[in-house]
Amino acid sequence: MPNTKRIVIAGGGRIGLRTARELADRGYEIVLIEKEQARSKEVADEYVAIVLQGDATAPSILEQADLQRADAVAALTDEPGTNLAICMEAKRIAPGIRTLARTGTGTEDEYDEIADATILPQELSANTAADILSGDEVRTIIGTHHDLEILEIKVAEDAPVAGHTLSGINLPKGSLVISDRNRTQIARADMELEPGEYYIVGVEPSVLDEVLSLFRG
Repeated sequence: MPNTKRIVIAGGGRIGLRTARELADRGYEIVLIEKEQARSKEVADEYVAIVLQGDATAPSILEQADLQRADAVAALTDEPGTNLAICMEAKRIAPGIRTLARTGTGTEDEYDEIADATILPQELSANTAADILSGDEVRTIIGTHHDLEILEIKVAEDAPVAGHTLSGINLPKGSLVISDRNRTQIARADMELEPGEYYIVGVEPSVLDEVLSLFRG
């Protein structure tokens, strides 16, 4: 696929590998950088990413990852300082690249000058990291289950459901609009789905594509 998006992940630990799997499932080309040789081999055996063994803070390693071709880089090692350093170096090499850093403490905007997005350990999951990196207008709240996905979905301007009330649309069996994005009210029949707004939706995997088409056009 010539237009496949490319994402670089630094850190082949549990979250780094799961994020790589999630993004690969979404059709992204993944380059994963892991410092430890043994872990690099384990990750390579997963066949979900191009694996580079080395220190991602080293410019030579990031250059091997070909950041100029990448859409985003995620620094997901266990060391917050290392992650911020990786993001800084990535921006120096490829100023237009989007960066995500796993941090240890602080607020969302504390590291705005260093990384485009940060994520705290208590918020970190493979789905959340993948959502941030992909820039999708669908965010997974509860996922990786076989029976149910809980999603936060944005209504596109030209979506079939845009401007209609819940009573006026036909959602497939196995899906349910739960609330608005801010969880201020339970969805009712007269709730209008406004273009540009987000809604919390429960979806069974068998009808996921159909629901996304209704909300995204």
